[in-house]
Amino acid sequence: MTTKTRSAALAVLLLSACTAVPTRIPVAEPAKPAAAPTQEAAIAAPKGPVLPKQPLTRQIMYQFLLAEVAGQRGDLNLATQAYVDLAKQTRDPRLAQRATEVAIFARLPAPALEAAALWQELDPEAVQAQQSAAALLVNSGRLDEARPVLEKLIATDGNSSGAGFMHLSGLMGRLSDKQAGLQLVQSLAAPYPDLPEAHFAIAQAAWNAEQRDTALAEVRQAARLRPDWELAALFQAQMLQANSKAQALDFMAGFLKDHPKSREVRLARARLFAADNKFAEAREDFRRLMTDFPATSDVTMAIGLLSLQLNDLDAAEAHLKKTLDLGVRDESAVRVYLGQVNEERKRYDEAARWYASVGQGEQYLPAQIKVALMLAQQNRLDEARKHLQALEPENNQQRVMVFQAEAQLLRDAKAYKEAFDLLTRALEKLPNYPDLLYDRAMMAEKIDRMDVMEQDLRRLIQLKPDNAHAYNALGYSLADRSERLNEAFDLIEKALKLAPDEAFIMDSMGWVSYRMGNLPRALEYLNRAYATRPDPEIAAHLGEVLWAQGKRDEAQKAWQAALKDNPQNESLLGVIKKFKP
Repeated sequence: MTTKTRSAALAVLLLSACTAVPTRIPVAEPAKPAAAPTQEAAIAAPKGPVLPKQPLTRQIMYQFLLAEVAGQRGDLNLATQAYVDLAKQTRDPRLAQRATEVAIFARLPAPALEAAALWQELDPEAVQAQQSAAALLVNSGRLDEARPVLEKLIATDGNSSGAGFMHLSGLMGRLSDKQAGLQLVQSLAAPYPDLPEAHFAIAQAAWNAEQRDTALAEVRQAARLRPDWELAALFQAQMLQANSKAQALDFMAGFLKDHPKSREVRLARARLFAADNKFAEAREDFRRLMTDFPATSDVTMAIGLLSLQLNDLDAAEAHLKKTLDLGVRDESAVRVYLGQVNEERKRYDEAARWYASVGQGEQYLPAQIKVALMLAQQNRLDEARKHLQALEPENNQQRVMVFQAEAQLLRDAKAYKEAFDLLTRALEKLPNYPDLLYDRAMMAEKIDRMDVMEQDLRRLIQLKPDNAHAYNALGYSLADRSERLNEAFDLIEKALKLAPDEAFIMDSMGWVSYRMGNLPRALEYLNRAYATRPDPEIAAHLGEVLWAQGKRDEAQKAWQAALKDNPQNESLLGVIKKFKP
């Protein structure tokens, strides 16, 4: 289930995931005379480790600098050994901590354990030392040795927040022997039957060990002990979703009925609704979040995108603009979506302005191509082409994108010969680019250069033998001209094996079957294709096969239904004129 990352209570002690060597800890310096503290100051002074009365000798300074310089130069083995030796020599808990951290960063478990044991010995009350030792022992599979350390960690926490059990949950997730981990957690939790975190830790360990019934029972017990605990609710929903999204949604509905202000569960449900294509329900949850909590750009953007999906363009525009007002890391994406909103409204000038406002980055070139498409929509083809030609692609792949975009403009304007010539020049500069080969093949067919079309598609098949669309295009072209039908069938069959769920390839199989006289097989594939994707060209083929079978009423219904949404489609108009002049 898509949910927010586990809350801070579940944060694991990420001992081995540091990004830099920890900052330097100073060696104890010789004591300086100081006035005796007052009684009040002595009472207020925080407790800390007992530091050794160790003078700063030249040898200690040398070893310390040796360790630091080695670490900075990336020689972590030397840095670790130098710090471990220094910690043993001085018995300074700060240096033991430093040795532990460097060894963990260097992924050297043996010296890390040695240093962590010394750190615990020198500073028995240091929770971080206990956490480090516990993590190292668990990661090494030494659970018997880890048990007393973990017991101490949990006892230190007592029956208040249960932080020790939450750390325990994270540690067990990295253990290879999940069953042993479950047994350890159960034994550690036994003295704490009324602590929800203890049951939660068992639930996580049981889930990791694939003991699903135990996991569900334990997380439910955690929820009984702490009914408003969102983390337990999220985990229970995750478990239920493994069986059924509906079960997870029903559970979250009940939780939100009892706890309507639950931010994390409502957010998780909104995301699950969206993942299940229940966009209206998802939007309502996001709207409730915006009402109950201070608006955030993540929530307003989610509402905007869901509104766009639901074709509620006014709401989409309002929420996307609010996202920009609130501040968002990726402004370019929001500007692209605002361009899409205005494009849907056929406000091409406004759409072009939004696309043009996209800054440098991943979205920049696609947005600039969109600017050209918006100009072309306003019958400003020359301006659109000049805009594309003025772009400065950074690499060949971007150059291909720009050539394809200009060819698309010409294709949409039915300037097929110009598009063909443009793609030919592109292939002279960038030979053997699959996308350019495919696009030129399609233009070659439009100007009846079947030799070039077949040459390009066969070259594409050589370059990319798993390209289903190349096989399909060549096979369909042959079938449409009733040429080499057996070869056409073999090509389309190969395409269908590569992409069995692709509607247009099913359509091609139906069409070649029709040309070969196998009407039942043709109808089977065309019905499947149209059910998958109700495209007007598929409808045109389906109607023709129905007509050939004598099912003329059904054929006319198929054509008219498609014509209602696609009144200018040439394939539909052509087939209707053919059979109903």
